[in-house]
Amino acid sequence: MIRNERRRVGGVMLCHFVASLAALGMPPFFAILLSEEFGSSQLHLVGWFYVLPTVFSALAAPWWGRFADRFGARRSLIRAQLGLALGFLLASQAGSVGGFALALVVQGLLGGTFAASNTWLAGELEGERLARALTAMQASARAALVIAPILFGALIGTLSPLTLYAWLALLPLAAAAMVATFPARGTPPERVGNTASTDGKMRRASESGERVHPGLLLWLQFGFSFACVITYPYLIADLQERFAGLSTVTLAALFSLPHLVYLALSGPLGKALAGYDPRRLLILAFAAMALACGAQYVLPGGDWQAQAGIWLARLAMGLAMTTAFVALHRLMSGASRQRPGRLFGRLDAAAKWAGVAAGLGAGLLASRFGLASPLLASAWVLAALGLSLAPRLATLLPSPSQRTRT
Repeated sequence: MIRNERRRVGGVMLCHFVASLAALGMPPFFAILLSEEFGSSQLHLVGWFYVLPTVFSALAAPWWGRFADRFGARRSLIRAQLGLALGFLLASQAGSVGGFALALVVQGLLGGTFAASNTWLAGELEGERLARALTAMQASARAALVIAPILFGALIGTLSPLTLYAWLALLPLAAAAMVATFPARGTPPERVGNTASTDGKMRRASESGERVHPGLLLWLQFGFSFACVITYPYLIADLQERFAGLSTVTLAALFSLPHLVYLALSGPLGKALAGYDPRRLLILAFAAMALACGAQYVLPGGDWQAQAGIWLARLAMGLAMTTAFVALHRLMSGASRQRPGRLFGRLDAAAKWAGVAAGLGAGLLASRFGLASPLLASAWVLAALGLSLAPRLATLLPSPSQRTRT
C-alpha cells in the first residue's frame, strides 16, 4: 500500500472511530437523560431508544448503498457524517421525549457511517488488503464501544446529557471535513499494480470469495451478528446470578474479554490466516464459538473451577469470533468487485436487523427459559451457520492433481 493510499485509508478509519465514539457512547446513559432532562421515570423507553436508530438505519442502508454507487463513496461518507451531526444537534435541542425520539430517528435514517466507510474502502482497496481494512474497521467500532462509555461517563459529571450531544455533533462534522480533503479513489493502474504484488495464496483466497452467492453472504452476516448480539443483554446479569462473589469490575472484564481479544489479535490473525480458504475457517470458527457459548451455558456457578471455566470459555469465544470476522471479511472482499455500495448497504442492513431481532429474542428467551438461555440460542445459530457452509466444503477440497502439485 503506497503512502498516500495508506494515509487515506487511515483517515477514513479515524473518521469512523470518531463518529462511533459519539454514536456508541451515549446510549448507556439514556436512563440518566430521561430522568434529568425530561423528568421522566418511564425507564422502559430506554429499550425503545436503543432500537430506534438501528431500525431506521437498517431501513435506509440499502438505499444509501445505491446512493454511493451512483454518486461516489466519498460523497456518501460525507453525507453520513453530516447526517449523524444533524441527528446529534436535533437531540441537543430536544424539548420532550418525543423530540428526542425524532432525533434518534434522524440519526438512524441519515447516518450509516460504517457502511459508507466500508464502501469507500472497497473503492480504494481489493483482495487481501481490503479484507484487512474491513477487519480493522471492526476493531475501530469495538475500540469505540470500550472507550466511549468510560469517557462520556466522566463528562456527564460536568455536562448535562443534551449539552454533551451538542458538543458531540462537532465530531462527525470534523470527520466530514477531513473526508472532504481526501482525493478521489486511486487510478486503475495504481490498484492493478498493488494487486499484482500480492502472493499466489492471497490471490487465490480473494478469488474464492467471488464464488460466494450474495444470499449466502447476507445469511452469514445476519446469522453471525445475531449469534453475537443475543449474548450481550443478559450476560452480566446471568454471571452475577451464578457467581455471586464476582465484583462488578470482574463481571465487566468477562463481558469485554472477547472484544479485547479481537482488538489485540485481529491484525496478526488476519495476516496469519491469509493463505487459508475463508469458508473452511468460518466452519471451524463457528464450531468453536458454538462450543464456547454452549460451555458458558452449562457451566455451574460457585467454585473456582467453574470461574476458571468461564474465563477460558470467554477467551475461546473471542478467538473464534475474531477468526470468523477475519474469514467473513475475506468473503466480503471477494464479493465487492462490482457495486460495493449496494453490497455493503445490504450487509449493514442485515447486521442491523440481526441486532434488533437478537435484542428482542434475548428478552423473550431470558423471561421464559432463564438468563443463560441466549447463550444456548447463540450456539444453535452458530451450528446452523456452520452446517449451511458444510455442503460447500467438498467443492473446496483440492483434487488429487492439485495435492500432487503442492
